[in-house]
Amino acid sequence: MFEDNDGREYVVVRNDVNQYSIWPSDRQPPTGWAPAGRTGSKADCLAEIAEVWTDMRPAPRTGTDAHV
Repeated sequence: MFEDNDGREYVVVRNDVNQYSIWPSDRQPPTGWAPAGRTGSKADCLAEIAEVWTDMRPAPRTGTDAHV
């Protein structure tokens, strides 16, 4: 979707099952995703994700949507 060396600033985002991604910092994250870490270059944000997201399995859902 976005070029590797596009010069954009990104933010690390996380969803409700603790999956991580990056999103351009000048855009609203998609529904279900929230800022959860570093803002910086694509490489910096991906490096942070590699450091903090060590278990790729989705976390169990909690609350009213736990049965889904």
